[in-house]
Amino acid sequence: MFSVYVLRSGKTGRRYIGSCADLSDRLRRHNGGESRATKHGLPWTLIYEEQFPTRAAAAGRERYFKTSRGRDELNQLHR
Repeated sequence: MFSVYVLRSGKTGRRYIGSCADLSDRLRRHNGGESRATKHGLPWTLIYEEQFPTRAAAAGRERYFKTSRGRDELNQLHR
């Protein structure tokens, strides 16, 4: 299974949207400062996760969340 996830920075309040095959390992790497995109917002908290059977389906949902309509949907979910 592949996951689409949304993280929130404890430092900046910023959101990060990503997808991966092993969410626990990916979250560990984000919080370990191993990701260039997230190392300045430590610590990161998982606020949303959705699972998909294929990498392509997960990547499509990740792309959707990065659009204005997808951001609006995330805002509605996490008010």
